[in-house]
Amino acid sequence: MRVLKSPDAVQALCLSFREAGKTIALVPTMGVLHEGHLSLIKAAKKNADKVIVSIFVNPSQFGPSEDFESYPRTFDADKEKCKRAGVDIIFAPMSDNMYSEDFSVWVDEDKLSTNLCGARRPGHFKGVCTVVLKLFMICQPNVAVFGKKDAQQALIIRRMARDLNIPVKIIITPVVREKDGLAVSSRNRYLTPAEREQATIIYKGLQQVKEWRKEDLSVAQIRKKLLKFIQQAHDARIDYVTIVDEKTLKEENKPYPGQSLLIAVAVFFGKARLIDNISFKW
Repeated sequence: MRVLKSPDAVQALCLSFREAGKTIALVPTMGVLHEGHLSLIKAAKKNADKVIVSIFVNPSQFGPSEDFESYPRTFDADKEKCKRAGVDIIFAPMSDNMYSEDFSVWVDEDKLSTNLCGARRPGHFKGVCTVVLKLFMICQPNVAVFGKKDAQQALIIRRMARDLNIPVKIIITPVVREKDGLAVSSRNRYLTPAEREQATIIYKGLQQVKEWRKEDLSVAQIRKKLLKFIQQAHDARIDYVTIVDEKTLKEENKPYPGQSLLIAVAVFFGKARLIDNISFKW
């Protein structure tokens, strides 16, 4: 396994792979690798000859009051996990390798990003799209793998690839969960033991939706019940609870029979902002 920091060096190596007929899979990460990331790497290995994991805490996707400075960095542990998982290259650039002082070209999406996390984190997906496109250009992947936990991000990246005619297949893998149902996340380490225990109510609430659906409740009624269910946790501070069309991410009040919906939530416990979602048909 090779660890490279230079975008030019990575690009040259990846172009040589392509010229040799090798396929490349990219797994973009911000480090602090966990079982969710390892599932992405596993999917990448199934779909390409070479696997590149990028580890880059991207400053442009953090807002002024967010946790960029305190975001955990665990590079040595991440490197060991990548090595055991059979990764070929770790691309770990510095910020000044990715953004020059007079950087001025950005990629912005203006439909899928207007709701959910995009509405609460202005500029977040502008930063995400820009850095992912840069990673695509540097790493020259045939496929790129993203997780369903960040459902909005995955859909936006897929839309960007479609709209900009980027020849990269976007693979979206299922949410990976702890034994008690909590979605695996790098930010789970922010939780105190008490908050960690309470946070399981998020997935329990999402699972309850399937039972409430049997009661022939409306979308508004289901959303209200889910909101109250999660608020049973003493330390829960709800950012949003919403039900949207799974393809457009627009809120749905009167879905048609068989419509694919996404129930998405964001909840604060202490300083940890946790997101989760489930899909279901109406």
